[in-house]
Amino acid sequence: QVQPVESGGGLVQAGGSLRLSCAASGRTISSYAMGWFRQASGKERVFVAGLNWSGDSTYYADSVKGRFTISRDNAKNMVYLQMNSLKPEDTAVYYCNGVVNRRPVNVFGSWGQGTQVTVSS
Repeated sequence: QVQPVESGGGLVQAGGSLRLSCAASGRTISSYAMGWFRQASGKERVFVAGLNWSGDSTYYADSVKGRFTISRDNAKNMVYLQMNSLKPEDTAVYYCNGVVNRRPVNVFGSWGQGTQVTVSS
């Protein structure tokens, strides 16, 4: 079954940075708009950031605007999320998938395992 593989999460202090990666092995994603989503414990999965197929148009949830940057490398079939000035409220499991109008579109067979980001105060 085709799944994305998210990585790069970890434990970081407030104000720190992390860079998440999404490897889309088994599925060429270069023609899809892609996005990052996150799910905090006990809450629903929500949109974080998205970009178009070429990467020249990006958009963000208000809660991360100015702190996070989404990018992609279609040659490597990868999507990234640079997270700066992290806050405890950014703590969640982060997932990548297709996106349309801030809603997930499953371009893979299923969601990946995600990568845990924990921000301590």
